[in-house]
Amino acid sequence: MPDARCATAVFLSVALAAAVAGCGGSDASPTASGKLEVAAAEDFWGSIAAQLGGDRAAVTDIVTNPAADPHDYEPTAEDARTLARSKIAIVNGIGYDQWATKLLDADPSQGRTVLNVGDLLGLKDGDNPHQWYSPAAVRTAIGRIGAAYKQMDPRHAAYFDARQRQFETVGLARYRRLISQIRGRYAGAPVGASESAFEPLAAALGLRLITPRGFLDAIAAGTEPSPADKAAADRQIADRRIGVWVYNSQNATPDVQRLNDAARAAGIPVATVTETLTPEGASFQAWMTRQLVGLRTALARAGGR
Repeated sequence: MPDARCATAVFLSVALAAAVAGCGGSDASPTASGKLEVAAAEDFWGSIAAQLGGDRAAVTDIVTNPAADPHDYEPTAEDARTLARSKIAIVNGIGYDQWATKLLDADPSQGRTVLNVGDLLGLKDGDNPHQWYSPAAVRTAIGRIGAAYKQMDPRHAAYFDARQRQFETVGLARYRRLISQIRGRYAGAPVGASESAFEPLAAALGLRLITPRGFLDAIAAGTEPSPADKAAADRQIADRRIGVWVYNSQNATPDVQRLNDAARAAGIPVATVTETLTPEGASFQAWMTRQLVGLRTALARAGGR
């Protein structure tokens, strides 16, 4: 989805003013319930944070509607207040959710920990922002969220350690097993994709993503792919150079829909991914597992295994 689009300056100004007026800044004290206030710009990171925090954290996700685009999301005054009162704020970074960073920068607090996933990974604007599709990046985020909880609430460090062990060994067990199975059976298989959201997962699975990078990046950015990249993507499908076509169903542009139809007409199995949790309220692992199962099924159909 396009990273060039973001909230308007006028709207942000209104939201910022409302947040400052309504919250008066943040501090490190716990809520009345004794829980840490945690704000996650996107629900995929929020789901992980909620499972790691358990009863000791109150996690509020801002972008939760599967129809919403985190790139150009227009925050409300309530969103600004949520970020302003948070003790831990989690943003994706890498140019993906600049509206959230702007809101946090407008209401700084020494008592707040901001976890910018892109910064944790050493990535910058222009790198692939869809790092929740990278199992290695997810592991890093889990560790840093757990460490932030223990830093902010050291009396319950053992509790947070136990939550992290449970999440990693039980919660993510099937997710990790599917990744290992797909990589072990289908590594090297040529696949195509509608945009760069799938790229980190394809790499982790050992799949050979051959769609032109210019096409992947253009669709993700909401711009028009070049004629040469369109023609190359068309040929890969027409000539059946790919075994599976993967598309982001939340960003089905006319070009993507045309390639979806072409893949089906050519008998190429089609798998879907989405930008954010679907259905709304799903856990990170349930969402990812469902997508991995769909991809495994498509790869099996393509390879006859």
